[in-house]
Amino acid sequence: MSGSRAQRLAARRAGRRRAARRGAMVAAASLVVAAGAVAGVLAAFDDRRASDEAAPPEVSASPRLAPLPAVPSPSAPATAVPASASPSPSARRTQSPAPSRTDTRRERPGAVTGRLYRHPDSQVLAWVRSHSGDPRHAVIASRIAEQPAAVWFADYAPDTVTARVAAVTSGGAALGRVPVVVPYAIPGRDCGGHSQGGAPDLDAYDAWIDRFAAGLGSGEVIVVLEPDSVAQTECLSAGDRADRFASLARAGRVLKSANPRARVYFDAGHSGWNPPATQAAWLRQAGAASPESSDGVFSNVSNFHTTADEVAYDRRVLDALGGPAGLGAVIDTSRNGNGAPADGEWCDPSGRRLGRTPTLSTGESRIDAYLWVKLPGESDGCKGRPGTFAASYAYDLASS
Repeated sequence: MSGSRAQRLAARRAGRRRAARRGAMVAAASLVVAAGAVAGVLAAFDDRRASDEAAPPEVSASPRLAPLPAVPSPSAPATAVPASASPSPSARRTQSPAPSRTDTRRERPGAVTGRLYRHPDSQVLAWVRSHSGDPRHAVIASRIAEQPAAVWFADYAPDTVTARVAAVTSGGAALGRVPVVVPYAIPGRDCGGHSQGGAPDLDAYDAWIDRFAAGLGSGEVIVVLEPDSVAQTECLSAGDRADRFASLARAGRVLKSANPRARVYFDAGHSGWNPPATQAAWLRQAGAASPESSDGVFSNVSNFHTTADEVAYDRRVLDALGGPAGLGAVIDTSRNGNGAPADGEWCDPSGRRLGRTPTLSTGESRIDAYLWVKLPGESDGCKGRPGTFAASYAYDLASS
């Protein structure tokens, strides 16, 4: 490493340490959720841009849902536009690991228990409220809208992010339930794909994380830190990758310092992507093995791999990662009830269905939660505008 580059990195690290100290002093802003487009489950939508008509699917085994007739969609398919609330799953695939047998979960020190929080401001709830006469209403309302899901913060809006995060965490605390929040503003996210965007640079991102952390409150909360930020770094140079990992490690420290009851999980990709040893090596560089930054890893966000495959994969990643015994994993089960498509299709593939319902009691050792991180019905960009709710797609998933 050249002397000038080393000086720049040393200056950045010193600046980050100063920013971390300032971040702990950031005062939480007003709890009024700012008006405007909040990506992910806080975003507005227009169901007239929904997906193709639903096809009759099979009965789902988990969650156990009765078969339903196909209901034609009243709308035409939409044209994808570049900008996504939640990231599209990667098209990369490898041989999936063999499923593992379920074993009795042993509670680890600090593991979150209780019930997950359903935030009242989501695209699916907005659709349910405004489409009571739609023939798909009962299915979508009962099988998707009633379930707790993560809340995404995918727009770079530093002036309002504290208040918007606080609106979610305070709502969960008031009901004694655990919210799931997803900071998604890392520069260069999605390698410039559908979900491109985020903060303009890492210094701006560090400051944004400080403000995000100021809204976490003091109750239990799960933080799914930057989907794809570790697994999808092949587009970065070695230096840029190291800088990103330094910012992620710092983000974990800031989040846990702001709220010691926050459980922060780092990106492990999914079972069809990077080998566990490769993923663990990157995660270690990003601070995921340090209890000051991390409580473990998450996998399968916005993807479709089976829960059994993800459980086996996550355990391998955790074993390779090392770190304290308390590290665990959370898995996105929102759309994995029928597994990943054999052809590797990632963009709103047909034939998928809802996976296991969100819970903090998985019955699996080292698996802390099954979560709905990607809200079922939010399009990857093929059956609706990326990140917006498509009722016909939601109905397909819920009626399988």
